[in-house]
Amino acid sequence: MARGKFFLFLAASVFLVYNPTIHAWKDEGQVIHVGGKVMCQDCTQGWNEWVHGSRPIKGCKVSIMCMDKHRVVYHASDETDEEGEFELKVDKLIDGKELKAAGCLVRLVSSPDPQCNILTNFAGGQSGVNLGQPTHVFRDLVKYTLGPFYYTSPMCEEPDTSETPTQGRNY
Repeated sequence: MARGKFFLFLAASVFLVYNPTIHAWKDEGQVIHVGGKVMCQDCTQGWNEWVHGSRPIKGCKVSIMCMDKHRVVYHASDETDEEGEFELKVDKLIDGKELKAAGCLVRLVSSPDPQCNILTNFAGGQSGVNLGQPTHVFRDLVKYTLGPFYYTSPMCEEPDTSETPTQGRNY
């Protein structure tokens, strides 16, 4: 009887050690997940529709750039799906060194929608957002949820007021 329990314990141990599903789950702890949403806001609508009437944009490019002191150690991008959502996965180990999430900047890059392709800085989409505290930590899963980031229509673009009236213009 004791011999049978021993072999059962040994078989279970071998299964746990060599099960690829278990190892894939353990490897999740070596990845930083960054997700969010990209939406279109139409400034030509009334206030309520402008605030609550945004729609997701498919195919927007969002990038992540991670720095180690003064050099880029990682750069990647992702496109949004039909729901306007993106999901970036970053390995925590880059060239044998652990990546510090606080050195990563996520920002909007481009929108394929000609009706909604003007960058806004709502939630930091234009200037970029550094990763701070993770929004989800569960076992070995670390996730940062950002945004939503917004684009707006060309009609809503604000003129560049940094130029004084006499600079660069012939009157």
